[in-house]
Amino acid sequence: MSTAVEVVGKASAKSANYFVMEAAFKDALERAIQQNSVELLVTAYNSFKANYEHDKRLPMDQAFRVLLMHRLDEDVQHIGDLVRLSVKATRAEIVSTTIPVVLLMDTFDVVTLDKCQEIFCFVEELVDVWKEEIFFASCKNNILRMCNDLLRRLSRTQNTVFCGRILLFLSKFFPFSERSGLNIVSEFNLDNLTEYGRDGKDSQDDTDKELEDTAEDIPLKIDYNLYCKFWSLQDFFRNPSQCYSKAHWKMFQTHAETILQAFSSFKLEDVRSSASDNASDADSQSMDVDLETTDSAALATAVIKTNNFFAKFLTNPKLLALQLSDSNFRRAVLLQFLILFQYLQVAVKFKAETHTLTTEQIDFIKDLDSRVYKLLEETPPYGRRFARTVHHMLIREEMWNNWKNDGCKEFKKPEEPVANEEEVKPPPAKKSKRPLGDALRDAARNGKFFLGNDNLTRLWNYSPDNLQACKSEQRNFLPLLETYLETPHDKVDPGFEWRALRLLARQTPHFFTSLSLPSSKTSDYLEQVRKRLIRDKEPKTVALTSSNSLEHNNGLAANHGNTEGENFATESPDSPAEAEPDLEVDDTEPVVDEAFEPAAYEKPLMVTKEHIEEVAPLIGEPWMKVGKKIGFTNDELLFFQMEHPVANVACIKMLNNWISDDDDATLDNWAYMLEGLEMNKAADAVKAIIERERSGSTAPVQAVTNASDDNDVEVLSD
Repeated sequence: MSTAVEVVGKASAKSANYFVMEAAFKDALERAIQQNSVELLVTAYNSFKANYEHDKRLPMDQAFRVLLMHRLDEDVQHIGDLVRLSVKATRAEIVSTTIPVVLLMDTFDVVTLDKCQEIFCFVEELVDVWKEEIFFASCKNNILRMCNDLLRRLSRTQNTVFCGRILLFLSKFFPFSERSGLNIVSEFNLDNLTEYGRDGKDSQDDTDKELEDTAEDIPLKIDYNLYCKFWSLQDFFRNPSQCYSKAHWKMFQTHAETILQAFSSFKLEDVRSSASDNASDADSQSMDVDLETTDSAALATAVIKTNNFFAKFLTNPKLLALQLSDSNFRRAVLLQFLILFQYLQVAVKFKAETHTLTTEQIDFIKDLDSRVYKLLEETPPYGRRFARTVHHMLIREEMWNNWKNDGCKEFKKPEEPVANEEEVKPPPAKKSKRPLGDALRDAARNGKFFLGNDNLTRLWNYSPDNLQACKSEQRNFLPLLETYLETPHDKVDPGFEWRALRLLARQTPHFFTSLSLPSSKTSDYLEQVRKRLIRDKEPKTVALTSSNSLEHNNGLAANHGNTEGENFATESPDSPAEAEPDLEVDDTEPVVDEAFEPAAYEKPLMVTKEHIEEVAPLIGEPWMKVGKKIGFTNDELLFFQMEHPVANVACIKMLNNWISDDDDATLDNWAYMLEGLEMNKAADAVKAIIERERSGSTAPVQAVTNASDDNDVEVLSD
C-alpha cells in the first residue's frame, strides 16, 4: 500500500485532520479520474470520522480545486472529465453542491478566451444537470455571475457568436419568469449611440464629392443630406419614445420617407453562386421558386456561399454606397423599422399615458409597414421567405409582450386530473348472455319476433300486422295539396314547384287532364290550379230556362265558348217574354276551364325537315348549345362541326338526326328549349309555325265541338 493509504489507516482511528484528509483525497481523486469511478472517493471519504460532514467536505472541495489548477495546461477534455466527476461526487453528497460551478469559474478566470469558448461546451452540455433541484437553488447565482463575467471580457462586435451562445444558455437555464432575466419596466439601451460625421460646411462639401465618387455605379443620388438622414434614424430606433413628440415625429416621418424612397428606387439584383450565374434568367427564376417552396434543410444545402453577419455597421460616409448595395445591411435597417412600428402600436404596460398615436400617425405607420414588407420581399436572396419569417417572429413577439403585460406569470405544466372514486372503482362484471336458441323459442311461443337488437325487436313487434300498421293514417305525413299551395314561398322556387307537382299527381286528376303548354311557367300553372281547386269546393248551381223557340237554343249554343272561363248558358235577347219558372239542377260534373282542357284528340305537332330549314338560319352560330340541350354529346357535336364547317348546314344535319331518333321531337318542346336558351327569334318562329299549323287544321274540329256542345245542353220544358 502507498504512504497515503497508510496515513489514511492511521488517521481513521484518530480525529479527522484537514491536511491529512486533503492529501488522502487528492490521491483518491487522481485514481478516480483514471478509472472514471466515484466509488473510490466515497470509500476515502467514509474512511475518516468527523463531528460534522462539513469538516470532511471542505478538504474534498479543496482537493478538486487544487487538482484543477494542475490540469489547466492539459487537454480541455481532462478538465471536462474533472467537472463531470465533481457532479457525481455532489450527487454522492461528499462535496459541496456548488463545487462543479466553482471549478468552471476558476477555469474561466485563468484561461484565454479561445480556451473559454471550448470549455463552455461542457457548460452547455450539462444544462439539464444545472436545472436539477439539487443544483439549481444553490448554483443559479454562481452560474449567472460566471456568465456575466465572461460577457464583460468579450466584445459584442468581435465575439458575437460566443456572446450569443452565453445568452442562449442563460435563456435555457433560467425559467421564463426569472426576474433577473426580464426587462420588466421596458427600458431601452440608451447607451447604444451611433456616431456619424457632423462637421461644418467645408467638410460637408468634401463629403459630397467623396460620396459622388463612390456612388458612380449606383442609380441613386447619394449626398451628405441623405447620409445624415439615414444615420439619424438610428436615434429613433434606439429610443422609440421620441416618436410621441410632435417635432421628433415630423423629423422621423420625413427621414423615413426619404430612406424608403431611396430603397425603392435602387433595387438589388439576386447574386447567385458561380453555377447559377452561368444559367439563364428563366432557370434562375424557377430555382428561386423551388427554393421558396422547399423546407429549411433543402434550402440550407442549396446555399453555397456563407453570409457574414455584422452586429455593428461602420458609419464612414465613403461606405454608404457599398452598404446600400448590401442585402444584409438593407434587411437590418428594414427590420428596425418593423420593430419600431410594432412597439408604437402595441399596448405596453409601462408606457406613459401621453404616449398615444393620432389617427394620421396610425395610418402613416400602416402605409410604411406594408411598404417595408414589400421591400423585404424584393431584397434577395429568398426575399419572400425572409419576409414571412420576420412576420411570424413579430407575431410571436406580440404574444410575449402580452405575457409581460400580464405580470410574467410562471409557466407550469398542467396537472394531471385527480381520479374520482367512481373512476377508481372497477367496472361491474358483465352478465352472462342468454343463449340465442332460448330467446328465439320464447319469442315464437308468444307470437313475437326476436332480431338480436333491442331497437329492431321493439320496432318489429310494434303491431301484429306490420303492413297494416304502415298503412295507418298516423303514418301519412303528406300535406293536402290545397294546404301546401297556400304556404308562403318564393315566386320562383324549383323545390316547391317539384313537390307541388308530385302532390298534384298523387291527389288530384288535374295533373293528367289539364296539361299546360311546355312554354308556360310552372308557377303560373300552379296558381291556376290553386284557384281551380278553390272553385271546385264552392257549391255551384246551374239555372237553365226553357223556351219553345228554337232560336233560344241556337243563341245558347252560339254563346257557349265566346269568353274564356264562361261555363253557364245565358238567355237570348230574342226569346219570347213568356217563360217557365227557373229550375235548379245540381251539376255533378266538374267545371273545367277551356284554357286548361285542350281537345283530347289533338295530336302533338312533330318537327319536320321543312320546319328545320326554316328555323335553322335563325339559330346561327350557337347551334351547339341546342345540341347539348337536345342530348348530343361533345364528340357527336364535334363530328357535325368537322363534317360541316358551315354553322347553318351543321345545325340542319344535327336537327335531322334528332327528329329521326327522338319520338318527342315536337314543335312545342322545340319552342320550349329555344326559350330556355334565350334564342327568342328562333322561338318566335317556331311558335308562328305552331299557330300556322293549328289554324290550318282546327276549323272543322271547332265545328264538331260546337255540335257536340249543342247535344250536351239540356233544355227543360213542359
